[in-house]
Amino acid sequence: MIGREKDLEPINRRALELAKEVALESGALFAGDICNTNVYDPADKKSHEAVRSMFAEQIGWAADAGVDFIIGETFSYEQESLFALTEIKKARMVAVMTLAMHQEQRTREGWTAADACKRLADAGAEVVGLNCIRGPATMMPLLKQIRAVVKTHMAALPVPFRTKPHQPSFQSLRDAEWSGDEAGRPFPVALDPFTCNRFELAEFGREAMELDIRYLGVCCGGAGPHHIRALAEAVGKRPPASKYSPDMSKHAFLGSHERLKQVQKDYAEKL
Repeated sequence: MIGREKDLEPINRRALELAKEVALESGALFAGDICNTNVYDPADKKSHEAVRSMFAEQIGWAADAGVDFIIGETFSYEQESLFALTEIKKARMVAVMTLAMHQEQRTREGWTAADACKRLADAGAEVVGLNCIRGPATMMPLLKQIRAVVKTHMAALPVPFRTKPHQPSFQSLRDAEWSGDEAGRPFPVALDPFTCNRFELAEFGREAMELDIRYLGVCCGGAGPHHIRALAEAVGKRPPASKYSPDMSKHAFLGSHERLKQVQKDYAEKL
């Protein structure tokens, strides 16, 4: 819609080059990515061919770059995700497939998250799960439902926002004391008051690991390096960035260092 179709391929190929450089430097896996197109229309068969062609083209760029696997993510239509998976498998690639569940507990065709993920696993996806849309609190119940029926590896990448049972999507968040823009909708550019702290993401990671969910991350919107780092540390990893994790032992009031004055520590409760 913005008229930059000619830029799409060079941008993607350059992004793959940069990702490959980082993967080689760090020893990480190297992934390609495809996602929801916003072109798919279940009632329009021409759109089905269009999205499959788009997926095939993008997967081809990733294959040319030598990726280790393909991520297919943020699908709210199960059928679109199955089209994406078909194209990934045609290219003989490992597939990580994650769905985006909005306010409803189902895909836009009406499939439950558990049923939709099982269909993807049965169709050959090596990893299935959820990403985006829901914060830790409202994604975890769906992950438990998926784990009950799926035996493959699972993925979980929530947005770092405090979603609630009556507002399960970060796009639906409202606050009676703070209404956001003139329409009263904080999404997409005024979500700051709803951002999770690092400890909430760490707790999500620990709970996910108890379900044997091992493909973990934090999705778009407000994710910061501290969120990713806290999640990694919570599941037993110590990435290089852990050297930046806060050391509170020397805090003037809250610390434990032997040189801290007791009079300051005694005042901590009155800060």
